Amino acid sequence: MKVTIIGTGYVGLVTGACMAEMGNHVVCLDLDARKIEILNQGGIPIHEPGLEPMVHRNAAAGRLQFTTDVPAAVNHGTLQFIGVGTPPDEDGSADLQYVLAAARNIGRYMTDYKVIVDKSTVPVGTSDRVKEAVREVLAERGVAIDYAVVSNPEFLKEGAAVDDFMRPDRIIIGADDERAILLMRAIYAPFARNHDKLQLMDARSAELTKYAANAMLATRISFMNELARLAELVGADIEMVRCGIGSDPRIGTHFLYAGTGYGGSCFPKDVKALIRTGSDCGLVLGVLSSVEAANERQKRILVDKVVARFGDDLRGRCFALWGLAFKPNTDDMREAPSRVVIDELLHRGASIVAYDPVAMDEARRCIGERPGLSYASGQVEALQGADALLILTEWREFKSPDFELMCRALRQPVVFDGRNLFQPELLRSLGIEYHGIGRVDHAAER
Repeated sequence: MKVTIIGTGYVGLVTGACMAEMGNHVVCLDLDARKIEILNQGGIPIHEPGLEPMVHRNAAAGRLQFTTDVPAAVNHGTLQFIGVGTPPDEDGSADLQYVLAAARNIGRYMTDYKVIVDKSTVPVGTSDRVKEAVREVLAERGVAIDYAVVSNPEFLKEGAAVDDFMRPDRIIIGADDERAILLMRAIYAPFARNHDKLQLMDARSAELTKYAANAMLATRISFMNELARLAELVGADIEMVRCGIGSDPRIGTHFLYAGTGYGGSCFPKDVKALIRTGSDCGLVLGVLSSVEAANERQKRILVDKVVARFGDDLRGRCFALWGLAFKPNTDDMREAPSRVVIDELLHRGASIVAYDPVAMDEARRCIGERPGLSYASGQVEALQGADALLILTEWREFKSPDFELMCRALRQPVVFDGRNLFQPELLRSLGIEYHGIGRVDHAAER
């Protein structure tokens, strides 16, 4: 099938590459000429495991192309996937200017039947606005051309997006046009050969499903972070609690890890947008407002622990920071807890030496070169002469470090583990002062 992907960001590039992998002829459109130039030269603007070889393989085979030519891209595909950004507006609502601009361009240049697929995460009712935007442009042109608008939200985890797309849990299709439904079934058939994973519903339900999924996951994270705070006060261990409740099949084990809060491009934005949608409908979504507030508090929990240990005035103190990206296997720094921690420590006069296996360049772009902040070339280098180590991202290479080397490198062996990577008893036995999230060293208490 001939497919056009509008937007070569995280969603668009993964979608285009995976569809080309199944033999489709895919053209990816972006108005950012520099990004298209990078892609045509074999570069990849985002870090996502498995994406680069897939892009190279399909581009070499001629199944995946990149262009800034809007008329040619619209003419290419019967299926037109819109995968552009929907950044939060000042009031928390999703900004749809790029989605609607893409829809108008389709209406401006289409000459035959098109299925316009909303792949971006968009508020309930966006499919109606896209349909109206295309209708207005066609009316201005004085032509009558059939088209359909479909909601097809993505459910991709950063760091595992290629695998998620190739082996989806579910494929949500919000549509009422039979021809469009037939084409959507055809494009997704290779991804659901074992059993039918396609769930058909109306567009508004599909749009709300995406927001509801991310809001539920964000709620689980904030709930566990709140429980971790309580665990510290009552002398319980949140890791034991996690195992205890996670064994209940009604609850499950996923997204039950206490830490320094959620970040990234999805959860913060989507929770805000859903709260705003409720407000626009006259409904206060109190649970989600609390989820958001709890997450903002949690991003500062390591700073609170550092201040409790070293005092509010951190001038003359140096801290090693392991992890900058909001999660492992990505370089995404959007809404990352590390950014809050860096701001707060620098504000109190501390110096920071930071390291991340992948996100160093992105961190320099987002945070810049600031007085008191430097970047190490390796995790051991970051430790040299620091008063303590702070762990913000659970990269695999951080999980089993050389603790003896750590003790020699640090000015004093103090670890603030924002991802609960280590066992308190083990670190205590090695002479390391350990501060986790909701953790208790029961051996020390005895």
